[in-house]
Amino acid sequence: MALQRTLSIVKPDATEAGHAGAIVARLQQEGFAVKALRQLHLTKEQAEGFYDVHRARSFFGELVEFMSRGPIVVIALEREDAIAKYRDVIGATDPAKAAEGTIRKLYGTNVGENAVHGSDAVETAGHEIAYFFAGLDVRPSA
Repeated sequence: MALQRTLSIVKPDATEAGHAGAIVARLQQEGFAVKALRQLHLTKEQAEGFYDVHRARSFFGELVEFMSRGPIVVIALEREDAIAKYRDVIGATDPAKAAEGTIRKLYGTNVGENAVHGSDAVETAGHEIAYFFAGLDVRPSA
């Protein structure tokens, strides 16, 4: 297995409910190293830019509204096989279908408000981390 980085976003629903700290703690317990972390409130334009790959999909407008409604926490994470492990820890996109104990099962409400975002591939992770963090913002690997 290779050392990888992935992006985690604690979405507005989870930050509004006060779950950001518990989610970060859980990720660290799962062996992820926090390489960079920041809280911010996306503008609609920033949310559109981040989710541009979904622009043609019917849910795009709703997604942009949701992601720009309140603060988020963005985290660059690192560990062996980070992308697959992160996806295991967060669970299925629909919290109702997520495995017991996963982050989305614990903190998600529905398929639209599912507590967290995660990168789906190494290439995506690189692009997503760069969207939120300049190179010097991310702690180097040990």
